[in-house]
Amino acid sequence: MGKGDKKSKRGKIIMGSYGVSRPKRKAASPTVKVGSKKAAAPKKEAEPKKVAAKKSAPKKEAAPKKVAKKKEEK
Repeated sequence: MGKGDKKSKRGKIIMGSYGVSRPKRKAASPTVKVGSKKAAAPKKEAEPKKVAAKKSAPKKEAAPKKVAKKKEEK
């Protein structure tokens, strides 16, 4: 009854498994308030938003490559 025992809680923790001796925790479900609702307001339809045209930035040109000058041997 230790870390190598698949049926004990400690063994299940080590193995990373679940079962009767180590049940999974239930995910917390969102609580819904149960109460009297007043007159439900009708939902408004979403109006399409007007999107302004994006102005593209001018494209940058690549800088010329710098070439190292070679010294001439005499």
